Amino acid sequence: MRQYLRLALIKRFFAVTRQEGLRPALRRMKLYLSRQFQGTGPSVLSSPSGSGSHLQGIWSDLARGGGFHAPKDRSGPPRIALIGDLNLPQCRKYRIEQLAAFWQSQGVACDFAHYEDVPRCIHLLQQATHLCEYRLEASELTQMYRYESRRLGLPVLYDIDDPLFSIPAYETYRNMSALDPALKAHFLSVAPRYAAMMNSADMVTVSTPGLVEHAKLFTARPVYMRRNFADAETLADGEEARKAAGEIGDDGLFRVVFASGSQGHEADFEVISDMIAAFVTAAPDRRLMILGHFRTELLPEALQEQTEHHKFLPYADYLTHLASADVAVMPLQDDLFNRCKSAVRVIDAASVSLPSIVSSVGDLSSVVEHGESGFVARGPEDWQGALEALAKDRTQADAMGRKARARLASRWSAQPAPNIIDAEVLDWIRT
Repeated sequence: MRQYLRLALIKRFFAVTRQEGLRPALRRMKLYLSRQFQGTGPSVLSSPSGSGSHLQGIWSDLARGGGFHAPKDRSGPPRIALIGDLNLPQCRKYRIEQLAAFWQSQGVACDFAHYEDVPRCIHLLQQATHLCEYRLEASELTQMYRYESRRLGLPVLYDIDDPLFSIPAYETYRNMSALDPALKAHFLSVAPRYAAMMNSADMVTVSTPGLVEHAKLFTARPVYMRRNFADAETLADGEEARKAAGEIGDDGLFRVVFASGSQGHEADFEVISDMIAAFVTAAPDRRLMILGHFRTELLPEALQEQTEHHKFLPYADYLTHLASADVAVMPLQDDLFNRCKSAVRVIDAASVSLPSIVSSVGDLSSVVEHGESGFVARGPEDWQGALEALAKDRTQADAMGRKARARLASRWSAQPAPNIIDAEVLDWIRT
């Protein structure tokens, strides 16, 4: 609760009340709390009114003095200003903090800031040679940053890891049926704002091949891939979680884990619901473990009796419970939104030496080496066969988990390789 009552958020609520009235402020607050609880989307409490006026006086003085477009010396080493929406922990980890560390490992300075931290964002722009924006929608504030970056002559890269710009992806996304209709209406209404940011950048990066192809339908800007990956911290956290999981998983039970980071993933679980129910209830020593948001009352009653549900866990505890399982299952409905999905759940599982059984939808199958570090299931019989094989021979599950971890460290870690980042993105900072 403390995160929702921060002083900055309270001030923002009263600012919106003064500028737009109490009812709009309460409506924004309700939407903000709903989205934060679900773990989706940026803050919506910030008011668009007057938010882009911070640099107006400076711009006017420079224009009157004839120095508005004064060239800046860029003969030194490249330095990236990374401005983004840092509200979502998973997004901050994979698209902000990891990216900053990656660029620094390549000898490129990279500083990041939350887009609502206006003084820091403005400061970073003055020091930068390039601007990278993450998951921002068009607003007076973000357009102010764009205007300043163009004044300074900075190349602009726009990064996004979900098809937030796509009304067709939202309208066909099965998971949306679990959300408040007002929240869905909001997502649809702001989709063009994300597209506008893409279309006014010099380059766009996204997280999967599927998202590359979908984004190209909405922009003529060049679109490239920068996958999510496992950094040194992820690998270290996974190792610690594996060590800490002994007490939870050392009881002789065979656990199948399904992780749900936000509401609505009951729709994905439907893909394997009947098969999982049959598999788990076939033996008393089998359990379904669900981590995160899930309406367990929708499960068959017999399966509920053999289900362990941990509604919300800090990241370290989430990894520990993940490590206590024997196999992770990652089903996805075959729709536009899911075809753009990245493999972060596979990365989490592999970090704790856990094999995964995944759908062939999205980018999950790229990170799983079928038959070696997990299984790619293309039909009900594939899910059933993989689970029965692992339950029958737990040493196979352990061996596959170790291979998943080794493959994660060797192929899907921070490195300037084509499977992680397109060469054009690396060349971007040299221009």
